[in-house]
Amino acid sequence: MGKPTGFMEYGRRNNLTAPPLERIKSFDEFHPRLSQEEREKQGARCMNCGIPFCQSAMKLNGAVSGCPLHNLIPEWNDEIFRKNPEQALARLLKTSSFPEFTGRVCPALCEAACSCGLYGDPFTIRDNELYIIENGFEKGLIKPRIPEIRSGKRVAVVGSGPSGLACADMLNRRGHSVTVFESSDRPGGLLMYGIPNMKLDKKIVLRRIKLMEDEGVGFVTGCRVDGEKAKELTSEYDAVVLCCGSGTPRDLKVEGRDADGVYFAVDFLKSTTKALLDGGLEDGNHISAKGKDVIIVGGGDTGNDCVGTCIRHGCRSVIQLEMMPKLPDTRSENNPWPQWPRVCKTDYGQEEAIALFGSDPRIYQTTVKKLISGEGGRLSAVITVSLEAARDEATGRTVMKEIPGTEKTHDCGLLIIAAGFTGASESVCTAFGLERDARGNLPASEGNHRTSVPKVFTAGDMRRGQSLVVWAVSEGREAAAEVDSFLMGYTDLI
Repeated sequence: MGKPTGFMEYGRRNNLTAPPLERIKSFDEFHPRLSQEEREKQGARCMNCGIPFCQSAMKLNGAVSGCPLHNLIPEWNDEIFRKNPEQALARLLKTSSFPEFTGRVCPALCEAACSCGLYGDPFTIRDNELYIIENGFEKGLIKPRIPEIRSGKRVAVVGSGPSGLACADMLNRRGHSVTVFESSDRPGGLLMYGIPNMKLDKKIVLRRIKLMEDEGVGFVTGCRVDGEKAKELTSEYDAVVLCCGSGTPRDLKVEGRDADGVYFAVDFLKSTTKALLDGGLEDGNHISAKGKDVIIVGGGDTGNDCVGTCIRHGCRSVIQLEMMPKLPDTRSENNPWPQWPRVCKTDYGQEEAIALFGSDPRIYQTTVKKLISGEGGRLSAVITVSLEAARDEATGRTVMKEIPGTEKTHDCGLLIIAAGFTGASESVCTAFGLERDARGNLPASEGNHRTSVPKVFTAGDMRRGQSLVVWAVSEGREAAAEVDSFLMGYTDLI
């Protein structure tokens, strides 16, 4: 602990943030980093506490508190303060495959469990992580690590999202020959097309892909896995790992659903990113919100991403519907530290809507009741209804039910459904002869990534359901160790 009083001497300072009305003019990232001196102070704030909950990933009341990757957080923060970037990078990469991704898009489970946050502000773990990895790239500390010896084993990874990339990276390090198969035209999966460019610049994703290629990992894009392809993979490879995510979007089952102008969030976001990469969003080959009244169904991170994207398109207005009540602004008594804080947060897209339109786009305890079409079947309006919590007599569970007489009509030219996902791709599961469980996932117990089909494994959201990038990376690393043990009879991957 280089600075025992650091947490008392220095206050928390986040990476800088461009003003909302400035950053909406482009799809660029908008968080400039702190100076070297300021970053060292943030590293000094780490208390090096006796029980670092930040890195422990413990289950509390059924939810995980702390980093699922068990990052060595106090160690690399101390190295930042001591001006040892090489050592900080070495400790970070010991447990984390892609800090440049989690340092940008992770909600920072670690910070919620930081001991410094019990009575004050937690320290900037995520920003420090991002500083370490980007400093490593900028100073040439990160170079291709090509295995000296190859095992002679071949592994196919289906899906190039965070779990697939993490799995491929670890197996390649072990000396196995790995090929990653991706259905889209570019590798990266969720990282490429599911997260907007202003949150995760696609140059960052492609930089990592290039590094993995230089290390020997192969990538095949535009590859749809049907029954024939599944047979080919299982016959030609020693192991197959399915990392296809939880890609079946939850639909909106209401009258008028077939109106022209209704899209799933994943399709909307992908069309924007693809058009941005293909031609700077100038070819018009994307789902556009320009000049439209937009309603987004879903109050989560994806819904917020849609708000920010619509604003950058130049929408006329935007509303975000959330079925559940507004969370409290501060922790309640039954949500103590170090549990994840169940509090209301205003994310970047909502901040931008407030700055541009003068009000929060979120409407709580509200859902869509009916869609109205105009000329040519084009969506013209949406009827919403308010909701209240009620007890379901059949199950005993609390559900949200409509309040009669609370219907409202909103002009709407574009409706985006960001209501989450219901499970893994049925077509891929069918191709490999696998059945999904009641939640729509490939059944596998915790810590077990082997499916019912010989030498076929699964990881990430496809196994555990819709989750965070950090969990996907953790899943990919765990699956790699299990595959390695299957191939070699033992494993030294951690």
